[in-house]
Amino acid sequence: MTRLLVVGANGQVGRELRRSLAPLGEVVGATRDGVLDSGEACQVADLSDPQALTALVADVAPSAVVNAAAYTAVDKAEGDRESAFAVNGEAPGALARACAVAGVPFVHYSTDYVFDGQGMRPYREDDPTAPLGVYGASKLAGEEAVRGSGARHFIFRTAWVYGAHGHNFLRTMLRLGAERDLLRVVADQVGSPTPAALIADSTAAVVSQALADTGRRGGTWHLVASGETSWHGFAEAIFDEVVAAGLLARAPKVEPIATADYPTPARRPAYSRLDTSRFQHDFGIDLPDWRQGLHEVIAALARFT
Repeated sequence: MTRLLVVGANGQVGRELRRSLAPLGEVVGATRDGVLDSGEACQVADLSDPQALTALVADVAPSAVVNAAAYTAVDKAEGDRESAFAVNGEAPGALARACAVAGVPFVHYSTDYVFDGQGMRPYREDDPTAPLGVYGASKLAGEEAVRGSGARHFIFRTAWVYGAHGHNFLRTMLRLGAERDLLRVVADQVGSPTPAALIADSTAAVVSQALADTGRRGGTWHLVASGETSWHGFAEAIFDEVVAAGLLARAPKVEPIATADYPTPARRPAYSRLDTSRFQHDFGIDLPDWRQGLHEVIAALARFT
């Protein structure tokens, strides 16, 4: 029987993976505390203990492993380098090496933060990396560890991830929009807002292909929604959608500001749109415009509200 191990099963993408991978076989979730968000017990995945991760893969004996766990506190990472590198750098390497031993494919997610954001066109997979801070550097270390593991690996760089659950920009805007009449949002950082569900559904399609075709080689691909916008543009689109869906009586005014007006401990890439043409070509998967993804997420929220 096909058994799929999802590490980080309670995260934004992890929750969606439990849904999207279910048609392929038994989905085994693993979380830091061994409990799913439903309260159900699951496997324990301690990303600070590489040996425990090796044992986890051996014990579960999965057909494939998907690692959706990460240290994502970008600003906190600046003062917590050791933890960020343990979770984002060393842990993926340990999981990938265990997959190499078991002879099963390994899926891992990376980030647009491996680039410095100074480009003038969407970043391709083979463009030079130059992370601006600890978070990006730790994720790049994870990529390198996975590539050097000997596992058949599928690294998907993604960006601006959001969904109906978890901590993300969409949920922050919904909360603040209900509390305030005016929001100030950065307008000089550009990227592609990407629903967690799109990442999970695309991953499930790739895993299905990888299990059916054991000769398919791994590599690195960019997996984000199509199109681009700024955080300010994303915020305005969010409020247009939630008002139309009846989730908010009226939209607050969204004032554009510069990154310099909202200083943070970590530097963010100014332009981090990722070129997804290789992903769409290699896997035959369409990645719709970010506006379509937003509409679908808000529609789902409206159904459950």
